[in-house]
Amino acid sequence: MTRLFRATMHRSADELPFEGSMPSLDGATGWLNSSPLTTAGLRGKVVLVVFLTYTCINWLRTLAHVRAWAEKYADDGLVVLGVHTPEFDFEHDVDNIRRAVKALRVDHPIAIDNDYAVWTAFANHYWPAFYFVDAEGRIRHHRFGEGDFEQSEMVLQRLLAAAGAADLDRDLVEVDGEGLEAAADWDDLRSPESYLGYERADAFASPERALGVRHDYTAPEQLRLNSWALAGTWTVAPNAAVVEEPDGRLTYRFQARDLHMVLAPPAGGGGARFRVRLDGQAPGAAHGTDADEQGEGTVSEPRLYQLIRQPGPVTERTFEITFLDPGAQAYAFTFG
Repeated sequence: MTRLFRATMHRSADELPFEGSMPSLDGATGWLNSSPLTTAGLRGKVVLVVFLTYTCINWLRTLAHVRAWAEKYADDGLVVLGVHTPEFDFEHDVDNIRRAVKALRVDHPIAIDNDYAVWTAFANHYWPAFYFVDAEGRIRHHRFGEGDFEQSEMVLQRLLAAAGAADLDRDLVEVDGEGLEAAADWDDLRSPESYLGYERADAFASPERALGVRHDYTAPEQLRLNSWALAGTWTVAPNAAVVEEPDGRLTYRFQARDLHMVLAPPAGGGGARFRVRLDGQAPGAAHGTDADEQGEGTVSEPRLYQLIRQPGPVTERTFEITFLDPGAQAYAFTFG
């Protein structure tokens, strides 16, 4: 749902700093939604460059705004340019990226940056990152992470006005994101992103320590906040924990309205069924979009899965997911 409200500040683009020229896009390994674009060919347009990777919840929570800006200002000379720089191994797969872009209704051009060449050219370090480029190819503003949507849109308006956009609509879009695109419940959020592969894992509570090999794990009866544990037979690989036998279980003690997991199906193909529990019970009304009220769901493709969205008061809870089929790959938890 998109609404409009009147901007209260009409400042000149001259007040924005110069942060260097827009780097080359030549390092892109492919393109979606567009033929290849070049920095020189974009001169005369205001360009919003957005660095993303499709499982990133922080990018997903900006997407409703970016989508609204791309639609509203297209006739005023704005080009929104996504740069997909992958975090996880499966995000290098162009078919996976293409499927995600279609499912998420992303219509603007996407440069596939599998070799991190465009990322490096911009000296970027963040998902998401936003670079605001004027019609002369100069970076005039940047934003790292989600938020500050009103300021970002006003910067776009200033650059478009400086580029000669006539009859520019100065109303700002106000977006109510739905599903994964909904704004986080920052007031109640007490749990950080947590990785499950051994290269970046933290706060692992199972007593066993076996890296990169098939092993039997046990979970303690109680977990402290933001710790997690495995039970059953797993292989903890560098970037993911892989369940090796049916009924492998993963438990996390968290505090957040939303709980998501980056999951992938078995490497050999097919899906992996799972069952979610919240404090030992079916989630009911607290289920996410990828689990039903009984907590049942299936890992069918590599992506971010929303498993919990609590409608009521947010307190410390224990989340548990049991994989009924072997082979599921669990990469990370994210919260909102």
